[in-house]
Amino acid sequence: MIHNFHHLLHVYGYPVITAIVGLECAGIILPGETMLVAAALAASHGHLKIGFVVGAAAIGAVVGNLIGYCVGRFLGNQVLARHGWRVGLTGRRLALGRYMYARHGGKMVFFARFAAVLRSFSGLLAGANAMRWRPFLLWTVIGGLAWSGSIGFGAFWLGNKAKQLTGTTSVAFAVVTVAVICLALYLARRNEHRLTEQALAWERASVQEPV
Repeated sequence: MIHNFHHLLHVYGYPVITAIVGLECAGIILPGETMLVAAALAASHGHLKIGFVVGAAAIGAVVGNLIGYCVGRFLGNQVLARHGWRVGLTGRRLALGRYMYARHGGKMVFFARFAAVLRSFSGLLAGANAMRWRPFLLWTVIGGLAWSGSIGFGAFWLGNKAKQLTGTTSVAFAVVTVAVICLALYLARRNEHRLTEQALAWERASVQEPV
């Protein structure tokens, strides 16, 4: 996949970063984070400018989230509940979104940026749950800059560090890096499952409360 992204970057340059990240954040599950990492690694080899890479990803993140927000406001929770499964927005994820926005509001927009699945649906869920657009825009911009900067510059640093290593040290560095990434993905998935169970329990309790 990284090799394919390098080919896309060579042919289309920075706009393809904005496009893939933007589509992912608008509600289409695409590997936007992988594209950002691939672009940052290409920048570490001198093929791109890391500042432009981070900027292109940030623009895609913000614009994509805004598109998702508008779609969510237009469709609403009822339509998403009926048809959201077609794009991976299951009933459990809708429940998780309602719970997180009710409990955390703008912070949800920020931290969803760093969760693979929630990143795709953050804007849709914010719009469907009628979050006010001013705080949504503020947290979207902050989250987009934080995400693109941390992932982009982090991968750029790792790419530069890998170039300085040779032989067994290089292999060990790659193994440790992959292990850390896999652990982070596992913990994120486990945390999503825990939060979803809390969200379902919260909704059951809300329904049972006397009027």
